[in-house]
Amino acid sequence: MSLNPGGRPGGEIKFLIGLLLAGVGLWLFFDSVRISSGHSGFFSGMMGRGRGGGGGGGGMRETTSMGIVLVPLFIGVVALFFDVKKTWAWVVTWIGLAIFAIEIVSRFRPVFEVKASHAILMLVMVAGGFGLMLRGYIEDRRNNRDDDIDRRNSQGQ
Repeated sequence: MSLNPGGRPGGEIKFLIGLLLAGVGLWLFFDSVRISSGHSGFFSGMMGRGRGGGGGGGGMRETTSMGIVLVPLFIGVVALFFDVKKTWAWVVTWIGLAIFAIEIVSRFRPVFEVKASHAILMLVMVAGGFGLMLRGYIEDRRNNRDDDIDRRNSQGQ
C-alpha cells in the first residue's frame, strides 16, 4: 500500500514527519504559554494615558473601568430599538462590538514560562518540521513535473 497524498507519489514521508515534528513543537510551545489578564485594555489604557495617567498616577486610570468602552454599543442598541432601519445605528452597534472585543482581547497577557534550552528545542522542532514539510512538497512537485515531461516525451515519439 502506498501513501500518495494528493494522488501522486513523492515526498510524503518527509512531509508527514515534518507535520509530526511541527505539531509536537507547536504543542509544546502552547503548553508553555500561560494566559493572564492585564490591568487595562487597549482603549481604557489610551484614556488613562491621555489625561495625565500612564505611569504616575492621576488621570482616569484609577477610575476608568471597562464600562466606558460599552457606550458606543449602548448607543447603537438604543438606536436600533428605536428604529431598526437606520444604517448609522447598525454601524455604531458593530463599531461598539468591535471596540468591546478589542478591549477584552487586549487585556490578555501571555506569559511564556520555559527554560531557554526547551525554547530552542521547540524552535528547532517547529522550524525543522516546516522545512521538512516544504521539502516534501517540493519533491512532490518535482516528481509531478518529471512525470509530465516523461509523459510528453513518450507521446511525442
